Amino acid sequence: MQAVIKSLRVSLVQGATRWHDAAANRGYYGAFARALKGRSDLIVLPETFTSGFTNETLHQAETMQGESFAWLTALAQEVGSVITGSMVVREGERCVNRLVWMRPDGSFDLYDKRHLFRMAREHERYAGGDKRLIVELNGWRILPQVCYDLRFPVWLRNRYDQAAQRFDYDLAIFVANWPSPRREPWRTLLRARAIENLAYVVGVNRVGVDGNQLHYSGDSAALDFVGAPLVELGAHEQVVTVTLDPAALAAHRERFPAWMDADDFELRT
Repeated sequence: MQAVIKSLRVSLVQGATRWHDAAANRGYYGAFARALKGRSDLIVLPETFTSGFTNETLHQAETMQGESFAWLTALAQEVGSVITGSMVVREGERCVNRLVWMRPDGSFDLYDKRHLFRMAREHERYAGGDKRLIVELNGWRILPQVCYDLRFPVWLRNRYDQAAQRFDYDLAIFVANWPSPRREPWRTLLRARAIENLAYVVGVNRVGVDGNQLHYSGDSAALDFVGAPLVELGAHEQVVTVTLDPAALAAHRERFPAWMDADDFELRT
């Protein structure tokens, strides 16, 4: 990491997503984002924040020319922050669970969820992505991921590039619809990913009950590079902003260079 990297203000928006109501969700999450204007560099919304985690893709998917994408573009410009979260998107004959990284200037990057949750038959209705996305913000390198991706450490491995003299990423973000019965794996895996990758981790889950009668306990969190919580949210609607310190991360990587002993491997997608 470069010494000139600034502290990063990250806002965790833990909401009760409205079931199959994109217009209501745009109003709901838009209000949270507008309240953060001037107070955040990055606003993180949950997975499938316009619909809830649904397998009714034909009725709930929007295109990249749809209302929700246009709304997100305008909202990021209005609040002056990057906004990210995933939506159900239709591309031709396929649907994807697509994370959008929307910048205030209208430019954006996309990540299609790679690991599809077969226990809910997501793999039967969605196409999976095959490319990791690394984005930059205020000098930070950030890896945005979606829900079930959290369980796959090889896909998430943070490696050090000797030629570029940098790590793949400094912060990993997981947006999720992670139900309450599996809350302990969620909490444990967030910590594991932070520790093993020498990086900050932010996980943003939803709360409430969805149209499938699944309950979500939230448990959104921001963790430092040793898995210690900077903030942990409960089981109710909540918005919290945390400031990440690049100097603390650089110091930890210097005094505990576990990356130097990591096994080399090639990832085949």
